[in-house]
Amino acid sequence: MNSIVCIKRVPDSETRVRIASDGLAVDRSGVKFDMNEYDKYALEEAIRRKEEAGEGLVTVLTVGGDDARETLRQALAMGADEAVLLRAETGFDGLPVAVALAEEIRDRPFDLLLFGKQAIDDDGMQVPAMVAELLGLPAATVVVSLEIEAGRAVARREVEGGHETVEFDLPGIVAAQKGLNEPRYPSLKGIMAAKKKPLEEKDVTLVEGGLELLELSGPPDRPEPQILGEGAEAVPELVRRLREEVKVL
Repeated sequence: MNSIVCIKRVPDSETRVRIASDGLAVDRSGVKFDMNEYDKYALEEAIRRKEEAGEGLVTVLTVGGDDARETLRQALAMGADEAVLLRAETGFDGLPVAVALAEEIRDRPFDLLLFGKQAIDDDGMQVPAMVAELLGLPAATVVVSLEIEAGRAVARREVEGGHETVEFDLPGIVAAQKGLNEPRYPSLKGIMAAKKKPLEEKDVTLVEGGLELLELSGPPDRPEPQILGEGAEAVPELVRRLREEVKVL
């Protein structure tokens, strides 16, 4: 079972993110970065499939700057066999990234191409579907369970209000959702072994995207809390404000 896993380096989910002074980027000073949370489920699934088959290759692939090496080494320490860094400066447009990934993947042999369902920094949720379209492959997104037998995959995916089951022939694309598995932590042995695993780097030129970032802004400041009264006497004023100001009644 040969798998390719596309991952992304993102700010840690517990990091306090600040907008840079130009209003067009995130201030990276003091920000801790990590592998995208959903990508960890994709990587774990690829590693488990290889372990169950007793053979195969797990390749991790990312588009990013030099600092993305750290994230690729993390993936190698978790159990991936090799890594590829497509070195380029990325933005908020998913299409240029999808094109770069598709061009690199096109001539590589694989059974499964895995992504996280979305990146937690921009929440675009676009790249897996774009790569599927560019490569002409079947895709299942938001996948919470996956069965593979005799070159055919059965995926159970989350949809609004329930689940649906889809079937497709391999090779195919799976975008992993939380619940697909429980990702492992890198072991000391894995961290040491990762230093000897191949990490290929290529400079790529991204195609021009169709999105223009106009402005980034943080959430509005929370208003100061107000005390409307005590006990039952506060209820009429509370109801009035909920109806006339907040408009939830």
